[in-house]
Amino acid sequence: MFESLKKKFSGTIGKISEQLSSEEEEAIKEKESKAETTSIPDLEVGKKEVTSPKTEKKEDKTSGKDEEKVASGKEKVEEIDGEKKSRFSFFRRKSDTEDEDTEDADKQDKDDSKLKTELSPDEAAAVSSKDQESDMDKESEKEGEEEPSGLFTFATHKTISEKDIDDILFELELALLEGDVAMEVAEQIINSVKEDLVGRKLKRRGDVAQFTREALKKAISDILVVDGPNLNELVQQAKKTGEPLKIMFVGVNGTGKTTTISKIADHYVKAGYTPVIAASDTFRAGAIEQISHHAENVGVKIIRHQKGADPAAVAYDAVEHARAQNKELVLIDTAGRMQTNVNLMDEMKKIQRVVKPDLAIFVGDALTGNDAVEQARKFDEAVGVDGIILTKADADAKGGAALSIGHVINKPILFLGVGQGYGDIMEFHPEWMVEQVLGD
Repeated sequence: MFESLKKKFSGTIGKISEQLSSEEEEAIKEKESKAETTSIPDLEVGKKEVTSPKTEKKEDKTSGKDEEKVASGKEKVEEIDGEKKSRFSFFRRKSDTEDEDTEDADKQDKDDSKLKTELSPDEAAAVSSKDQESDMDKESEKEGEEEPSGLFTFATHKTISEKDIDDILFELELALLEGDVAMEVAEQIINSVKEDLVGRKLKRRGDVAQFTREALKKAISDILVVDGPNLNELVQQAKKTGEPLKIMFVGVNGTGKTTTISKIADHYVKAGYTPVIAASDTFRAGAIEQISHHAENVGVKIIRHQKGADPAAVAYDAVEHARAQNKELVLIDTAGRMQTNVNLMDEMKKIQRVVKPDLAIFVGDALTGNDAVEQARKFDEAVGVDGIILTKADADAKGGAALSIGHVINKPILFLGVGQGYGDIMEFHPEWMVEQVLGD
């Protein structure tokens, strides 16, 4: 059921995920390429002195004295070690390898301690001051470094732009139109998804599919959720008040209207109610016999006149019977007619004037797609439709009518016909259809 819609929405989720993930892969590879081409020169102690802008010589009143003290300290270091190089550099940097041997580090600490005992207090203070300044410089440089990027981090924190998804959503819109989804419905779905996705920040790779699925779910739910009558509550109320609920069924020829009425009757018999059927289709040959056969099969009383009788009179008699017998539900069958047939439309309006039905329910064939939507629109304009029943939904692979019809006329789908048996009818719930078209 609705396999085509499910395939279209699933494909859209996959395409958007693939599009944004491929862009992220390219961004990460570009970043890693730049990192590989950037090399840091090896520094060897005693061979090259590296200075940074932050450690440029500062001119102040004490600079000359500090330099003399440090120079004296460096000479003493050279005498202690017996070598022509200093263990104290004003601009010491951490080695890139960071693999210094522990034994060498301990020896360095001992030599440093020994040197400080050889220096005068002023000389030691000058050397310590320069060391602290160098350590501060290194911390500043470390803070300014960028964090490394990797394949398992969403390094760029991608923000979805309209350009990223425009082409894919355009393809989805065309696919929906091909699947008999009404133009206004397809446009609303696309605009809703675009509004929800553009500007979203992606921190993990799984975010793309999740956000797209959520956006589609919201868009479809907004289309399907339509305020309207709750048939079960109305039947319960009729039982309490003693005034029967009167329902008139309308639609074109061949949609399965008569069979649907018998299914509704069976549904409420099983729920503990007592319906009565009015055979007000006195126009079509064999219609009275057909509805009578169904009524007998489900155990429901039928009120009928001869062929060619006044349909409004048949409906009136059925209502009076229900009142007299305390029956909660009157189901009025009417002749199938094209929405363009003015005379038959006027006949249906007469039934409304005489009986004043509480609800007019349009019965449409799900397989006719956009034709069912247009028929519902015309019947709503003529007599006012309160709810919709779609037949043959089990054979509907496209799903365009189920997705569009309620939104177009702003009336809810109440039931779906899902088979040939009397029990093959189900109450329609928007969340159920969302699960059908988006999968688990």
